[in-house]
Amino acid sequence: MADKPKVAVYWLGACAGCDESIVDLNETLLQLAQVVDIVLWPVAMDFKYAHIEALKDGEISLSILSGSVRNSDHEEMAGLLRKKSKLVLALGACACFGGTAGLANFKTKEEIFSWVYLDAPTVVNPEARFPQTETRVDGKVLTLPEFYDHVYTLDQIIEVDYYLPGCPPPPDLIANAVNSVLTGDLPPIGSTLAPRMALCDTCSRNKKKPSKMEITQIKRIHEVEADPDSCFLAEGIICMGPATRTGCGETCMKTNLPCRGCFGPPPGVVGAGPKYLSALTSLIKAEKTEEIHEIIKDIVDPAGYFYRFTQPSSILGRKKPKKQMEE
Repeated sequence: MADKPKVAVYWLGACAGCDESIVDLNETLLQLAQVVDIVLWPVAMDFKYAHIEALKDGEISLSILSGSVRNSDHEEMAGLLRKKSKLVLALGACACFGGTAGLANFKTKEEIFSWVYLDAPTVVNPEARFPQTETRVDGKVLTLPEFYDHVYTLDQIIEVDYYLPGCPPPPDLIANAVNSVLTGDLPPIGSTLAPRMALCDTCSRNKKKPSKMEITQIKRIHEVEADPDSCFLAEGIICMGPATRTGCGETCMKTNLPCRGCFGPPPGVVGAGPKYLSALTSLIKAEKTEEIHEIIKDIVDPAGYFYRFTQPSSILGRKKPKKQMEE
């Protein structure tokens, strides 16, 4: 009997939500375990770095990596699994676009460290000590990963074969992606394994969207009681649906919450932020500059709204990795 294809699952700079989505495959996960050999999945089983390092290059059929790259440990594991894998799937918004952690790119490493270890109200650090990559204690050397000055998407560090966005991706799309790899029924390298259309095209609220929308006031979802059947934008509530790929199952909309863009931009759109800004401003009804300012002042934290999941992959966040990350 031929050896089962080997599969690795690993999270980098992530919250484990993507792993939980894999767990939500339920019985399908048990069926999967019968046809593949899971050689790495820290959330579910013990493993040793040496076990993966001992595998032949390309011996792993598929590595599923979630999370962004923020430190040297993330980079090292991403590089190792890329070397040992035939295919790499970037799973979730953090791996594909940088995720919510990518908003930290609006601050420097020094600013982040100062706040976390010195300036935050609950911090007591009279000696102003910061984490070090190497510390000697009782003749022994303790090490920590190097914290990089930027949050990177997975494909800014290693080559990625396929993408499956979401925060987290739904279990049905994960099952479809893994099945496609096992059967060899795959689209071209570089494809996103999700529907090729915008969220508005599949949203049930789209049926009641007026033919002409005009926004005269920006509202925040927690400040109003939104009509569960109406288009959020028609009510003046910011929804990223026009600039976001569908495939999530409209989970947020079904709970009466607007889209925040975790599936990233639809095909043909380089950046969700500029695309959405263009769509939103075209809907604002105002004659005078003062009126425009009065309306847009209610967009609190524009970066958080428009780049919540995509800052590192956007024109605001793209940055060439340093030399040491390329070696």
